[in-house]
Amino acid sequence: MTLSVERIRASLSDGLLSFPITDFDEKGQFNPETYKARIEWFIEHDVSAVFVAGGTGEFFSLDLAEYKQIVKIAVETVAGRVPVIASAGRSVAEAKMFVLAAEEAGCDGILLMPPFLTECPEDGIIEYASQIMQSSPIQFIYYNRGNGILGAENVKLLAANNPNLIALKDGVGNIAALNDTIKTVGDRLVYIGGVPTAEIFAEAYLSIGVNTYSSAVFNFMPEMANRFYKALREGNKAVVTSIIQDFFIPFCRLRDEKKGYAVSLIKSGASAIGRSAGEVRAPLTMPTTEQEGRLKALIDSNK
Repeated sequence: MTLSVERIRASLSDGLLSFPITDFDEKGQFNPETYKARIEWFIEHDVSAVFVAGGTGEFFSLDLAEYKQIVKIAVETVAGRVPVIASAGRSVAEAKMFVLAAEEAGCDGILLMPPFLTECPEDGIIEYASQIMQSSPIQFIYYNRGNGILGAENVKLLAANNPNLIALKDGVGNIAALNDTIKTVGDRLVYIGGVPTAEIFAEAYLSIGVNTYSSAVFNFMPEMANRFYKALREGNKAVVTSIIQDFFIPFCRLRDEKKGYAVSLIKSGASAIGRSAGEVRAPLTMPTTEQEGRLKALIDSNK
């Protein structure tokens, strides 16, 4: 049984959102046993919602059979303690299959990814998203990112046309545009920060009323991630500044050394703390030994 809409909205509005990596074995196949342990470990570290098979979870490389295992394990392991949000996307037809699988597993919502590859006009994006949202009563979060970016008035239209759209996740980082959307659409939606390494934008997000964000580094530094979020919400600028200077700025510089490292470094970080989830799948690549060494040193100095 899924949670109430009110409970889901409340969890998305306040508290740290976690996006676990997906476990693969040495042959690159999904590893259900270690994934189950990872989800349980996440829940033990005070998160308000778990987003499975998302961007950090390599949704783009999962087939439907793997996805069905992932959502089933997540729902059974979380057992109603917090909302479980899965992902969907690609073509309309594929997205509907992923949505149905998540719904049947008992997930509480769907993070709808932008369409794959092709450039999209905004009216086409609205049609794409609406066809998927209207295929199921499950609650949706629209991920405003990549080739699926909507302006303020079109976000408002998408929300008006789809009552089960409850939140917007920002993957752009344009604070002026997001502020326009928030002021235009108002509290009809919950707003979530969702740029890669969202903590680097957290102060700006909070200033316009975005209280929470997706934390990928939670995969290997949950205590620090929680400490940062608590300090942010309490207005403890000294702690926020210190963590950004000591960890997030050097981490982002390392992340920017190669495309795809927003995911690859997270898997490397998990290995560094003894919680390996295997390597990323192509087209992503793992960091070099030298880069992994720098990441390990950064983790060790910020425990």
